[in-house]
Amino acid sequence: MREPARTSRRSVLVSRPLLLILAAIACLGVVGTWSAPAASAHSRLVSSDPENGASLSAGPQAVTLTFNEPIQSAYAVVNVVGPDNHFWQSGEPVVDGKDVRVAVGELGPTGEYTINYRVTSADGHVISGQRTFELTVAGNGRPGALADDSATFENDGTPVWYYIVGAVVVLAIGLGIVFWLTRRSKSS
Repeated sequence: MREPARTSRRSVLVSRPLLLILAAIACLGVVGTWSAPAASAHSRLVSSDPENGASLSAGPQAVTLTFNEPIQSAYAVVNVVGPDNHFWQSGEPVVDGKDVRVAVGELGPTGEYTINYRVTSADGHVISGQRTFELTVAGNGRPGALADDSATFENDGTPVWYYIVGAVVVLAIGLGIVFWLTRRSKSS
């Protein structure tokens, strides 16, 4: 009677590195797909009134930002900071589909005014950035509160914590596979 073929220890050792490599590639593929930007583009600012970098002899009555897609009305923030580092907008921003508008009081000193915005697109993605315009003739307006560092918004792109979580997940899966293969080879 013939005995069943036994797997040699050498063949188990040869297949383990192959399995580890395949598992690592699969994990990286999952994390790469998860952290990659979606195929559909997020909302983006397409225009502003006043236009970015415009020179104005009189301040606008309102600032309007137009996006390529509708914007959520919740959490919209738009402020206008003057060269004196004071706020010059009046009231809260109003969202109307693709447009976000905030009223602006009469402006004061000449110089560069910065429009800071942070809005949420329909898909939940936060969009933030800045536009500027220059006032060439001083107005008689009264400034609002002094702007602090939280008044400026920069679009920082993808948060670093996505990559940290992804690395932890890959490490945990990789360690799990190594422990599983080690236990499997010891029981054979």
